Amino acid sequence: MRAMQLHQPKPVEENPLTLVDLPIPEPGPGQVRIRVRVCGVCHTDLHTVEGELELPRLPIVPGHQIVGSVDALGEGASRFQSGDRVGVAWLNWTCGECTFCRQGLENLCVRAHFTGLHADGGYEEYVVVDERFAYPLPPGFSDEQAAPLLCAGIVGYRSLRLSGIQPGGNLGLYGFGASAHLVIQVARHWDCQVYVFTRSPEHQALARQLGAVWVGRAEEQPPVPLDASVVFAPAGWIVPLALGHLRPAGTLAINAIHMSPIPEMPYQRIYQERVLRSVANLTREDAHQFLRLAGEIPVRTKVETFPLEEANEVLKRLKASRIQGAAVLRVA
Repeated sequence: MRAMQLHQPKPVEENPLTLVDLPIPEPGPGQVRIRVRVCGVCHTDLHTVEGELELPRLPIVPGHQIVGSVDALGEGASRFQSGDRVGVAWLNWTCGECTFCRQGLENLCVRAHFTGLHADGGYEEYVVVDERFAYPLPPGFSDEQAAPLLCAGIVGYRSLRLSGIQPGGNLGLYGFGASAHLVIQVARHWDCQVYVFTRSPEHQALARQLGAVWVGRAEEQPPVPLDASVVFAPAGWIVPLALGHLRPAGTLAINAIHMSPIPEMPYQRIYQERVLRSVANLTREDAHQFLRLAGEIPVRTKVETFPLEEANEVLKRLKASRIQGAAVLRVA
């Protein structure tokens, strides 16, 4: 089978992914094999191939926004039938036994495995996964439209919840790529007033189109204090500015698995019980809740599609903020 595989992390400008031919994997007990039709491209993939994340194994096939059809069942697997359309997300497996798993925080599982990091991901024609970590997808979405729901959507939804925003509140979004363009639709569904901070004229236009009441750059002061905000851009210099835009007791959630250093800032930025919190990964409950909500709203994804062989070029475009909405690779 065709796959775009990483053998050694390096800058995307050096084309770190290589097109290879790999054996088709066989599902083990409790697993399903999925014939991959499309896979979304995520900033986490960029951090993986450039070595900003610790890589537990090499070579590895990236990609964790996988849409495909069940192709084979391992021993004891019964949740799906052959031919069912499913999605696979970043969280690939958890132990179910550690303190975090028992507390409903499997996103923090000490033994967690992640798709495209510990297990080969969707930049290949077939993947295997524990059936408990595959998800039925809402109808009404093409494969390409469904792919961004599986990370940009699910983790963005978790970030929105952890920001504490309430229906009708004033919400700030910093950066307006794959995740933010989905989150704004959920926030508008909750009647929130959304203030978007992004430097890209194209992203500013998309934000207005999707219902932002104000658009500007991170350095600009919004017209009202914000009740909660989410930072999507992996740029630490934004954090002090975003805290300065919050009302007392407001929360700033950081939706990033990797971020540049946060600069020193005066205590006044976080005083008056402002909260700064990171968002780590997702739980299966997040996935079920968001996918159900995405179908009800319905959320509409804006995607640009590319053939699998162009994965290196897509990552370069993602790094340069030259993707409108989300990028998706056609695999099958």
